[in-house]
Amino acid sequence: MERNLFNKVAALPGNANYDALCERPAALYGRGDEIRSPFARDYTRILHCAAFRRLKHKTQVFFNADNDHVCTRLEHVAHVESVANTIAKFLGLNDELTKAVAFGHDLGHAPFGHFGERVLDELSRRYGCGAFWHERGGLRLADKLELLEDDNGGYVNLNLTYAVRDGIVAHCGEVDQNGIKPRRELFDLERAFTSAGEHQPATWEGCVVKISDKIAYIGRDIEDALALNFLNADQRAELEKMAERRGALNTTVIIHGLISDICKNSSPDEGIKLSAEAFDKLNEIKRFNYKNIYANPKFAAYQDYARLALNTLFDFILELLDGEYPVANVVEARRHYPLLCGSLAEFLARLCSADALPAGELKSLSSRCKNAKIYADLHSERTKAQAAIDFISGMTDKFAVKVYGELLNYGA
Repeated sequence: MERNLFNKVAALPGNANYDALCERPAALYGRGDEIRSPFARDYTRILHCAAFRRLKHKTQVFFNADNDHVCTRLEHVAHVESVANTIAKFLGLNDELTKAVAFGHDLGHAPFGHFGERVLDELSRRYGCGAFWHERGGLRLADKLELLEDDNGGYVNLNLTYAVRDGIVAHCGEVDQNGIKPRRELFDLERAFTSAGEHQPATWEGCVVKISDKIAYIGRDIEDALALNFLNADQRAELEKMAERRGALNTTVIIHGLISDICKNSSPDEGIKLSAEAFDKLNEIKRFNYKNIYANPKFAAYQDYARLALNTLFDFILELLDGEYPVANVVEARRHYPLLCGSLAEFLARLCSADALPAGELKSLSSRCKNAKIYADLHSERTKAQAAIDFISGMTDKFAVKVYGELLNYGA
């Protein structure tokens, strides 16, 4: 294996596209003593944002929020960063960019995992808001929804660099492909991506995160399935036969073998690539997971609950926002639904125009928010639906369960 084969094509100073990859949607406040690179600064902006903290209460596959050992989105992100950083360092890529993309790649995940994502997609399409998928949701969150306090006490959007934003929206690893290479065009990310996996990332670093995402989850999901006694005797026997042919199927063994294989077989000419044998192994494990875990009928009760909870929350919020003074309706409802409506009122205050807000603490909060007020006065039906979807998509599994319970307790 040869180190630093990708050094000349890495997203480093001297790369022909480096300045464009470092561009932000809006100017970010500067500091005279800043010692970080643009991508290192993105990493810390992601690390400090509330959406990143919420990943610790969003489960990966198995909804079991009270089990401390079930994989969460936060653990998954750490696994992806570990895999991607190891590969990037060996290949001579920009590990600061890789780290930032890895930490931000799942910011847009909905509560209740991929099934919750499907429910929100149905609602989003039904109300004319377009398709919802978590990669696009991550870009929307980074560009428009999430705020950080600046050095003057105001709140501004994350304003991440193009390369990190691109890595978030282009990270879909569900399409089986080998020899991943970055695309050439640096186009408008919000307009260009109309479906998951439509375009490759624009950087080699983004390509590394894309394949690392798949490497990180396949073994970990098997470990959870075994620990929770989710697999029946026949499925366990199938897994044992596969392990006899392929070797141990625990997370660390799978990750180590695939990382080494990628480092051995990747090149700027061939792309980020696994050997044919390793690629076949990866996809065999993935097929096992889809057949025996992700499509398992045991998820039916959980999915019924998730669908009911998310649809009930959406309908309740949409009804609250009906009328001439939607935010005032939310404030009034805090008497009966303090957790749900208190959180919703603050969310809207950050993203609505001041004219749409009642006098008091919400107007004061709004005045500190220097972001675009994307919901304006909330008088459009489509905007109200989008606000409800945005708010719900940011919830953790635990919070969604709590606020749904709040509705049930009061009889909404």
